[in-house]
Amino acid sequence: MNKIDHKLSIAPMLDWTDKHCRYFYRLMSKHTVLYTEMVTTGAILHGKGDYLSYNDTEHPLVLQLGGSDVKAMTECAKIAEQHGYDEVNINVGCPSDRVQNGRFGACLMSEPSLVAECVNEMQNVSNIPVTVKSRIGIDDLDSYEFLHTFISEVAKADCKHFIIHARKAWLTGLSPKQNRDVPPLDYDRVYKIKQDFSNLNITINGGIKTFVEANEHLKHIDGVMIGREIYNSPFILTDADCEIYNANTPKLTRMDVINLMVPYINETIKEGGRAWHVLRHMLGLCNGLSGARKFRQHLSECAGKDGADGQVLLDAFSKVTPI
Repeated sequence: MNKIDHKLSIAPMLDWTDKHCRYFYRLMSKHTVLYTEMVTTGAILHGKGDYLSYNDTEHPLVLQLGGSDVKAMTECAKIAEQHGYDEVNINVGCPSDRVQNGRFGACLMSEPSLVAECVNEMQNVSNIPVTVKSRIGIDDLDSYEFLHTFISEVAKADCKHFIIHARKAWLTGLSPKQNRDVPPLDYDRVYKIKQDFSNLNITINGGIKTFVEANEHLKHIDGVMIGREIYNSPFILTDADCEIYNANTPKLTRMDVINLMVPYINETIKEGGRAWHVLRHMLGLCNGLSGARKFRQHLSECAGKDGADGQVLLDAFSKVTPI
């Protein structure tokens, strides 16, 4: 079992962190831990698509799993290991109605014994770690004692790593988008969990925008997870290995990244995909540069056209004035 250094990870984001997005990210950081979008047990066990495909370069890679049926979760843990995933993460943080109707996501915070049973059984049948991503609370179950009890009970099932989004989730009244912004952040509550469970690996998530902020958090906890900020401005990832991991990984320029992505785009098209499937994740690559708006506009207008290939990316970048 390979131990993953979770100092920095990129959040699982539905409809965003697919295999094309993760390939793009891995070019810019060799050490940052990548997560899949949340995949439900039903999709894995009964779906007709290949929901678990990835590029070999993506490791370290974690499958985020949505579900609560112990038998189904156990079967999916075995499948994840067979597919070569490095870890499985249980989603106990998503607040959407669709997820609640399936009895998984944030509503599971009120059922720690069930989450613990899933963790225990999944780890009994696989040799890869099972981790949990949660909120700090749900609805009016919002006390530190509630979070402490949840962590304590699940940790008894030998879950050693918790990713905690430092906002509570409102299961009714707020949309998933509002749940990412409206409930206030409470980083201190996550820090206190680390103090009370010093033997556990605790990662903090929510509202973190820079590696300076990340390093401040790392004075208190073990890892930082960033989501939307990296998706919106992905080039910041080229600083991750140096700033977070103190590694001497050569830093790529935007032109380096583009030259590496062009053949990947063309190969994706040969395999039946479209340029837009890849390029939609690259819209923010030039944010901060003169011409970034023209870059985004060109990709948006041209990448979905029939016959579009990697040349679209080169043409878009020609509209940018590098600094």
